Amino acid sequence: MNNILIMILSTLGAIFILIASFGVFKMPDFYSRLSVTIKAATLGIGCILVAAVLYFSDFSVTTKAIAIMFFLLITSPVAGFLISKVAYMTGTKLWKDSLMDELKDDLEKESNSQQKTEKEN
Repeated sequence: MNNILIMILSTLGAIFILIASFGVFKMPDFYSRLSVTIKAATLGIGCILVAAVLYFSDFSVTTKAIAIMFFLLITSPVAGFLISKVAYMTGTKLWKDSLMDELKDDLEKESNSQQKTEKEN
């Protein structure tokens, strides 16, 4: 039973990583590609790490895999956010059929707020 679960998790992990690689080619703009890559790759790596924990039922492997999963789940969304914000600030264009640009509105509000503060000082 344990071997079947390991095979299922390894296969699922590989499939999620494969989906992430297809997303790089199929998505229309940088931001969609980044989103698909981060989500699918994180889930895929998590499945493969759980399979490794089940295969190597050793305490040191388990603690290392749990630490890797924890840091991956914590850092991936933050890294994706920062990468996309830097891309936006440097002028990477949205997809031509994008309906909303919420960051543009937020940046305009922030800019207006800073101008008011500068005028008061």
